[in-house]
Amino acid sequence: MSKSKTSSSSWLPQFNPGDRVEISSDEPGFRGSWFAGTVIRREAKNPNRYVVEYDKLYEDESGEKLLQETVDWVELRPPPPAEKKKVQLKFGDEVEAFHSDGWWEGAITAEHADGKFAVFFRSSKEQIVFEEKELRLRREWVEGKWEPPFEQRQREKEAKSQGTNSTKVGKGEKLSEPEAKPNLPEEVVKFTQGMQVEVTTDDEGFKGAWFAATIIEPSGEDQFLIEYKTLTNDDDTEFLREEIRTCHIRPCPPETIIVDGFKVMDEVDAYYNECWWVGVIAKVLINCKYMVYFKDTDEKITFKQADLRPHQDWLYGKWVVPSKVRIFVLLTYY
Repeated sequence: MSKSKTSSSSWLPQFNPGDRVEISSDEPGFRGSWFAGTVIRREAKNPNRYVVEYDKLYEDESGEKLLQETVDWVELRPPPPAEKKKVQLKFGDEVEAFHSDGWWEGAITAEHADGKFAVFFRSSKEQIVFEEKELRLRREWVEGKWEPPFEQRQREKEAKSQGTNSTKVGKGEKLSEPEAKPNLPEEVVKFTQGMQVEVTTDDEGFKGAWFAATIIEPSGEDQFLIEYKTLTNDDDTEFLREEIRTCHIRPCPPETIIVDGFKVMDEVDAYYNECWWVGVIAKVLINCKYMVYFKDTDEKITFKQADLRPHQDWLYGKWVVPSKVRIFVLLTYY
């Protein structure tokens, strides 16, 4: 399968030497993170690539020389401006947390009495507690604009409030009354014998993939014996059974009917090689077919609409539809 990239947008950012930026990374273990740095220069032979220098990452363990790297423009964005007014963080907010010298994308899963917040990171399946000053609301830098705009977010919060009153080395370590928000995450679903679920694995080549399975029985603390519905044993005589930790199990996503089809930039799950893989619609084709881009493998594959579903994340007992991601820019350069 070809891995070439095609241009579908005329917008390109313009960064100049000395510009302050934040730099992302696609390296395993660092996806979803942003590190502060400065633009050193633009490459002469390829104007879509920049040499940048990190603020707090170093070339080696000695910490004497700041790390410089050459990155594509899609891995850069300006630092988000400061909020004009203090933002009241709450359960369910998508945020970026400052950790190990970088900002990491996550979601608030608990509000503590001492004013701290628990944040869950989907990429690493970790939950860490942060002080409020270490968090900021997550926004996407899309075609030269912040989404949602800072002013829009503030107006939405004010309107809601009024309605309530009326009725390489060192890249980190790894208008009605609203319902009351819980201070703790919702109870994790109880898996029972015979329950239809989806399971994932950390095995190389299958990270991020979800397989259909059935719960057979508990097999220890936070662990279940499951039977795959599409994978068989070595001699193909019966379906494969395996012990899986609870953190790698989720209920089957609710069925969603797509009336008007998918659009470019929609985040989807694509059924491929007996399992579901998360990707982004790169191109709408004829006859209800779509080209889907997979960021982790840098591949584009064509699917029928019947083999796609809207992507959802299972987060502390409920399904969450992710916001539009900036991944679309990865489809537009070169």
